[in-house]
Amino acid sequence: MIHAIDPHGSIAKIFNKVPFILQIVIGMILGVLLALAIPEGQAFVTMLGDLFVSGLKAIAPLLVFVLVSASIARHKSGSDAKLKPILVLYVIAMVLSATVALIMAKVFPSTFAVLADQAQNAAPQSVSEVLTSCIKKAVDNPFNALLTGNYLAILLWGILFGILFRGANETTKTVLADFASIISGVVRIVIRFAPLGVMGLVYASCTQEGGFANLLSYLHVVCVLVASMLIIALVVNPLIIYFTTFKNPYPLVFTCILHSGLTAFFTRSSAANIPVNIALCEKLGVPRESYSISIPLGCTINMSGAAVTIVVMTMAAVNTLGIEVDFGSSLLMCIAAVFCACGTSGIAGGSLMLIPLACSVFGISNDIAMQVVGIGFIIGVIQDSTETALNSCSDVMFTAAANKITEVK
Repeated sequence: MIHAIDPHGSIAKIFNKVPFILQIVIGMILGVLLALAIPEGQAFVTMLGDLFVSGLKAIAPLLVFVLVSASIARHKSGSDAKLKPILVLYVIAMVLSATVALIMAKVFPSTFAVLADQAQNAAPQSVSEVLTSCIKKAVDNPFNALLTGNYLAILLWGILFGILFRGANETTKTVLADFASIISGVVRIVIRFAPLGVMGLVYASCTQEGGFANLLSYLHVVCVLVASMLIIALVVNPLIIYFTTFKNPYPLVFTCILHSGLTAFFTRSSAANIPVNIALCEKLGVPRESYSISIPLGCTINMSGAAVTIVVMTMAAVNTLGIEVDFGSSLLMCIAAVFCACGTSGIAGGSLMLIPLACSVFGISNDIAMQVVGIGFIIGVIQDSTETALNSCSDVMFTAAANKITEVK
């Protein structure tokens, strides 16, 4: 019996063996090489980037709505009181992380040269107009919100639906959870095309006015992101642990970075790093009834790195469009960033999908916000790895700190 050869399956298997982060790097290199070889610009190559951004733009509103609703519906009241200190530390860390990111974004402002042409057409509003617009947008028709990418309304309706779904029977909650998994699966499929999308976006950036100089703005924002996350990992988190345990926090901090952060940096997945974190908690002597819940929970809601990414990228868009921002509106954006971070999907690049929600606070259009998301995938080679490392190692840090453990046994 002759078996048919499946060349497509073989190619897919070979392609999947290449690490995703390496695929992104290859896409970036190909984009630069094509820009050098064909500098006048080719619509087909540019279209790859446009299609990728359009795919993200199409699925992101539904992703936010379903993730928020499903996470609230799954929440169970009457949880073990031992988790409350850990949850408090998670929230404090995210708020402080967003604040540090905001300070860094103001001290070292970044801009995106590729969006400069659209800045003239953006007609930035005053802060009072933006806040008034936010309130009006929040009560938009839910179906219209999904169609137009009105993330404030999507967030509001998602919270309301989630609260009401908590009273539904378990079968309904299971269906909602399955639907959330399906939407996340669709996002994963779209993100699998990121190497091609990044190639098109890099090519478009290099062949537009400004040429290769456009990439320098990406380097600047990467430095701000990484510097912010290092400050949080080496200064902010140790301070939180010190005021929780009143002991030297650095033995615990460096242990978590070496045993959890490094692994998460290369896997780029907090979910994939759960077994590593559980093993580390056992090594630290954390009670099982504590880490068995806090580690998986932290993988979902403890997203300090995501808060940093959302704030810095949003502020870069704000600077590019020339929108004047005062302390009040900046604080509002930080709060939005924390909410975004808590709802971040566990997939690589998940935090980028929620940047439009923070952008909407300043009246930035969904079209421009999704281009910022596309830029995020270009710099994601470094940004996402660093973000995941910060998120994952802090899960163990705060779980141990809440249990007053600071040294390896």
